Amino acid sequence: MQKLQVTNLTKIFGGHTKQVTEMLQQGKSKREILRATGATVGVHDATFSVADGEIFVIMGLSGSGKSTLIRLLNRLIEPTSGSVFLDGQDIAQLGRKELLNVRRHKIAMVFQNFALFPNRTVLANAAYGLEVRKEPAAKRNARAMAALKRVGLAGYEQQYPHQLSGGMQQRVGLARALASDADVLLMDEAFSALDPLNRKDMQEELLELQSELHKTIVFISHDLNEALRLANHMLIMDDGAVVQVGTPEDILTHPANAYVARFIEDVDRTRVITAGAVMIRPYTVNIDSDGPYVAMRRMRANEVSTLLVTDGHGHLLGMIDARDTMQLIEKRRDDVQRLDTIVQKNVPTTTPDTPLNQLLSQFAQTALPIAVLDDQQRLKGVVIRGAVFAAMARKEVHGDVVHD
Repeated sequence: MQKLQVTNLTKIFGGHTKQVTEMLQQGKSKREILRATGATVGVHDATFSVADGEIFVIMGLSGSGKSTLIRLLNRLIEPTSGSVFLDGQDIAQLGRKELLNVRRHKIAMVFQNFALFPNRTVLANAAYGLEVRKEPAAKRNARAMAALKRVGLAGYEQQYPHQLSGGMQQRVGLARALASDADVLLMDEAFSALDPLNRKDMQEELLELQSELHKTIVFISHDLNEALRLANHMLIMDDGAVVQVGTPEDILTHPANAYVARFIEDVDRTRVITAGAVMIRPYTVNIDSDGPYVAMRRMRANEVSTLLVTDGHGHLLGMIDARDTMQLIEKRRDDVQRLDTIVQKNVPTTTPDTPLNQLLSQFAQTALPIAVLDDQQRLKGVVIRGAVFAAMARKEVHGDVVHD
């Protein structure tokens, strides 16, 4: 389900809207338009959607339009044209009273510089949005206190912002947004003012909160590693335009153009690309219907010395090898020749969403392919050692073949 849908959203600063629009249609660049008209294209024709309950990260170089875009979502900046639908309601068409209601109840914002009131306690800062909504004091303080506990600030409620570290101040800003119980959180480079250690802690905090609360979060970042760590989907901007939208894995493996390719060129792909993206079709036998003759024939046909063994429902049971299979065949023909007597149970396994860098230690201990299982223990594929090394060397893996 889509929580936010953005359609043809455009913001032009400095007037000359008609002339600038025509120049954009002619393919003129942001710089050419500024030179000719003095107007700045903040965002041009942005179209994308954000699913309910996901973290959607917007990235781009300085001046790419990402901060303008996030402020268009709650109309802190008025759009020149286009639409922003929240739960099917076009925010761009709302009157002032309706817009205020949306901001107070449905969309909360966490700012880069914390935006705390220095003369208010931590508790009062966290309760501020509820105070604006005219919630009773007891109710707003209880909700603010609950939010502070969620972000690890219980016991600091009577402190003032200047008594807190930068990371703690950012937690207060996050608690204020959580206290409002808004469906959508807009976070504009919320962690960029923090030192690296606090920044990493806040990223972990956000992921833990998201696993519990399932908010829809639009997160602005200029840090690619942060984006890759947080995002379910990413949007890359350049000169006010949307260049590419996709999962981190999509963007790393299939950059839309040279700009995106340069943007991601220094990323450790094995931290993002998952086992599910590089797994290949496994060679298997079904223990319920296949015997040693079928197994040996399948090994010879595919030029392999091992097969994975599944039951009739696709659950992984283990592995057989050629030597044991041949010994089973060479037994007396009147014996019952069942594969379950030679199944080896110690097969290395992983899940589809495991990053490849986590498989390196497994491959250091085994030469076997690693079986990829879903949450029902059904076999989905296998990862071979070469697929991991290909990803590390920025090669692509498609189907059963590793390509340069």
